[in-house]
Amino acid sequence: MLKQYNVIIESDSDGYFVGTVPELHGCHTQAKSLDTLMRRIREAIDLCLEVEDDSYQQSES
Repeated sequence: MLKQYNVIIESDSDGYFVGTVPELHGCHTQAKSLDTLMRRIREAIDLCLEVEDDSYQQSES
């Protein structure tokens, strides 16, 4: 199943792009380029979803 998430992208004072996914607590990353940021935010989303799934499975046990 395909899921879509909103990503808020900001630029910090050091020139890094910072990406945050508001729907996923603690899901954020940074990079010097937008291409790298988008790759990293996809990885961060995957990791956050994996942690959420593990937490859900443990609570059901």
